[in-house]
Amino acid sequence: MSKIDYSDLDGKTLRTFLTILEESSVSKAADRLGVTQSAVSHTLAKLRHVLGDPLFVRSGQGLTPTERALALKEPVQAVLDGMKGLTEGRPFDPQAEEMRFAIAANDLQRELIFPPLLREAREQGIRLRLDFLVSGVSDPVILRDDRCQIMLTPLPPDGRDIFQKRLVTTRMMVFYDADRRAPPASWEEYCACEHVDVRFEDGRSSKEVLRGVDQNRIRPATVTVPYFNAIPAFIKGSDLISTDTELQHLGPLRELACAPLPFDCEPVSIYMVWHQRSTTDPAHRWLRRMIERVAATLPETVG
Repeated sequence: MSKIDYSDLDGKTLRTFLTILEESSVSKAADRLGVTQSAVSHTLAKLRHVLGDPLFVRSGQGLTPTERALALKEPVQAVLDGMKGLTEGRPFDPQAEEMRFAIAANDLQRELIFPPLLREAREQGIRLRLDFLVSGVSDPVILRDDRCQIMLTPLPPDGRDIFQKRLVTTRMMVFYDADRRAPPASWEEYCACEHVDVRFEDGRSSKEVLRGVDQNRIRPATVTVPYFNAIPAFIKGSDLISTDTELQHLGPLRELACAPLPFDCEPVSIYMVWHQRSTTDPAHRWLRRMIERVAATLPETVG
């Protein structure tokens, strides 16, 4: 048996273990933690490798813990309690230093989250500098290389060293010019419409978040643009439509009319993502709390 590398165990990993143990389900643990099932599965795989034990075996619709997993419950909780005690008393005054962060986000997250966050920080006398990168389709490399410290995205990247927190969930909607047309009334009409899509640098489309539908039946985009805020100029005065999250009506697509999709489609969640190196950094924790606070003020539905 290989020697256990205890340095691979961190607070996030241990908390995920306890949550799986309590929920007896990867999906329920992911929902409770506000992360994707894939992230929980990656963490569980990491734990199994480090500890040399399966920890959980599938039984019916859930997971049954092994004897090793049950025996670890109290020691793991004790470690988490000790880690919490180490950080709670760490001195940090956001007004005493200038903080600078690089943020990867698209037009929507940038417009909705960070202007009110920056205003609040400035009102409190906090010196905060924000540098923005275009997130596009999220890539964990920019987090690992420290090119950005936080990423906001509906498609969080996977990785044992990548942490995430769900901020908000929103519906997918059709955006259009109400002076020129009505929204499509059926799946067939929607598929036949001319679309404006966002296409990122790696060639992938913003429609990656449109899940549970056969995208092969949808007419290829008439116009593709690199940013969401370029969409209104093409839709206004035309019969073109765009499919985006409902929150876009508060951000880049506020000038357009919007309506529910004429077919069933899964809602989309936006996640805050960061590298494990930043988890206990007090300035980073302060920024994460600020982002969560602003996100909590966003309405569940628009209009």
